[in-house]
Amino acid sequence: MTHSFASFNDSSKFNQKLVVGIDIGTTKIACVVGKINAAGKIEIMAIGKAVSEGVRRGVVMNIDQTVASIKEAVAKVEAQCDIKVNRVNVGIAGQHIKSIQQPGIYTRKDLSQEISVEDVQALKDDMMKIHVPAGESIIHVIPQEYTVDMEGGIKDPVGMAGARLQANFHIITGSMPAIRNIYRCVELAGLEVGELTLEPLASSASVLTEEEKEAGVALVDIGGGTTDIAIFYDGLIRHTAVIPFGGNVITDDIRNGCHILSKYAEQLKTAYGSALQSETKNAKVVVSGLKGHAPKEITLSFLSGIIESRMKEILDLVHFEIVRSQYERKLIGGIVLTGGGSQLKHIRQLVEFTTGLSCRIGAPTEHVINFSRMDELVPALATGLGLVITGEERAGVSYTDPLLLVDEEPGAVMQEVPQPALDYSTMGSFTFEDVLATLNKNEETQARVEIENEFEKFEHAETQEALVVEEPRQVSQSEETQEEETVVEPKGKSRKPSNKIDILGWLQNFMEQDDATK
Repeated sequence: MTHSFASFNDSSKFNQKLVVGIDIGTTKIACVVGKINAAGKIEIMAIGKAVSEGVRRGVVMNIDQTVASIKEAVAKVEAQCDIKVNRVNVGIAGQHIKSIQQPGIYTRKDLSQEISVEDVQALKDDMMKIHVPAGESIIHVIPQEYTVDMEGGIKDPVGMAGARLQANFHIITGSMPAIRNIYRCVELAGLEVGELTLEPLASSASVLTEEEKEAGVALVDIGGGTTDIAIFYDGLIRHTAVIPFGGNVITDDIRNGCHILSKYAEQLKTAYGSALQSETKNAKVVVSGLKGHAPKEITLSFLSGIIESRMKEILDLVHFEIVRSQYERKLIGGIVLTGGGSQLKHIRQLVEFTTGLSCRIGAPTEHVINFSRMDELVPALATGLGLVITGEERAGVSYTDPLLLVDEEPGAVMQEVPQPALDYSTMGSFTFEDVLATLNKNEETQARVEIENEFEKFEHAETQEALVVEEPRQVSQSEETQEEETVVEPKGKSRKPSNKIDILGWLQNFMEQDDATK
């Protein structure tokens, strides 16, 4: 498999390696093109965005609309930097995402050598074979801490000596139909899927620092359809969760509470919305009504009250997931908010009041250099930029491919053999006589095969009898009577009529039966 994501149309730039990430979200589809320099920093080449029409709560609901939005976003980045995109890293989220903790053990065969990368990979491959519920597929197998011969707390066991390698894994699974729909949309857009990455993991790569991951931090990505959570401690991922509520739920509340159209509700939320009603001035906003109806006056205090009520509900679910992870008292870095929902006014104060943890707004500028339009790197682009970073880190590594059906033998892939298409235009010209002629032809072919098989059996029996050498023995009276019935052939070979195959009689019977059937 090639690992080239895009290529310049200018032949003088062919040696530059580009990475493309595409975030298929509920409200927008963002495509980001960048390259990683030697220092691990990302240089953004182009950003393309399109309105997402076929996705709801992180799950593809309309294939055609999603494909059209992907093509639009990709076309924008291709026009900006004169490239041709052929492969993309894709993010996945949704309520179907689940995470489990699973231990794994691998016993090494060659104890004279130190633990190698192949041994660690073999342990990961074994974890890919664990049982998951029907209809689900493993997306990520993330090792946390290793244990070598009862010595625990090891982050990197490569180079150590030991017989038994053990580790605790954080395994992330997703719905197989949802995964296949994402692959289908990308392929119909004329692209190839490079890596399928959980969106909160991608967002953490572009927003969080290594110090925050080491100290303990909870990343909360408030998107349009879902709210994604990823908790880090000691530099390792400890817990992931997806809450099926996001910014679209707030927009629906405003639409129903103020009795206005959805497009006006979204504009009010982004322009005047606040997460704290007490911090909002009692001003009024006039929204145009339907044709023939008077405009509506909406107070900002009432608008903020609707937003605060729904945001408190979402943040209570976030706090519940943090408590359930059992890392609430270990998060020195507190909570880092990102995503489009983090751009609400006074959201940071509401988070700190609801959860009791410190909070900051995370923009995807942590690892970006040489980009003149830094103000465009809003938190809503965190996932797209993170897909570029994670795709570069894991280029060439593929733990699973949900679209391939693997046979019982390792490495054998079952491929569907294309069947020739039927020509229905000629089927109407067949008559009853044509069918009879075809059946007679098939009967003749079958009879010819049966006759040839019988002749082969007959010749084989003749050859075996010619090789038999009889020893002299005493002949009884009954045997003398049987010898009188033997047939002597010109070549001196004798055979018993009761044991030979009457081929001529068989042919005669066959022809009589064939005539009777006709």
